[in-house]
Amino acid sequence: MRPLRAGIATAVAACAALGAAPSPAASAADPLPARMADTGGGRQLITAEAPRTSSTTGTVTWWDRGANGRWVKAGSAPARFGAKGLVAGSKRKQSTNTTPTGLYDLPFAFGVKAAPEGTTTTYRRVHRDSWWCQDNASRSYNRWTEPRPRDCRAAESEHLADYATQYAHALVVGFNYHRPVHGRGAGIFLHVNGRGATAGCVSVPKDAMRRILTWVRPERSPHIAIGTAGGATSLTKY
Repeated sequence: MRPLRAGIATAVAACAALGAAPSPAASAADPLPARMADTGGGRQLITAEAPRTSSTTGTVTWWDRGANGRWVKAGSAPARFGAKGLVAGSKRKQSTNTTPTGLYDLPFAFGVKAAPEGTTTTYRRVHRDSWWCQDNASRSYNRWTEPRPRDCRAAESEHLADYATQYAHALVVGFNYHRPVHGRGAGIFLHVNGRGATAGCVSVPKDAMRRILTWVRPERSPHIAIGTAGGATSLTKY
């Protein structure tokens, strides 16, 4: 999704939630993933937590689940969210500058720069003709396209190479990706920080993004959970 420039941007996104039951033994002293209703069923999880839905900053933490079933923190970094805060993914609307909450997979990574050494997840290098289609009238809505198809207007899409800082490295968040609902939003990513809050994505410092990319292992079924510390969009409800 197009990052904010000087506080103005167009947002995009939508999703598919995943489910599982929380451990009956979970307590406030347990790691966050152990207190969640669902973590995606894999052995890697990224949590992006904001204090409340009106927040534009918070924390991204990445976790590993060991053979004993226990979650261990692998790293963390300060995070930025949409300029208009967060909203439940199922209720989100395009162009609202909000970050969709929920639990999502991570289809692939991409970047203007080459993948950090040690990256094993699928990584697409951004070229001059790389676009993310955000045109609601296009058959390629919420898809990477190369080149941009005729039915996807440039004015309604994102030329990825234009965002060399934010998209130096990024992970696609599977919000509204697998069965896109037109009008809900397109192009929600975990990417490198820009100047300030995002247009709906989650962003972290560049060194953190590089560490996350080398940490992610596709065979461990990594997911990202986006939410708040409490309330209806609490991470523990996903």
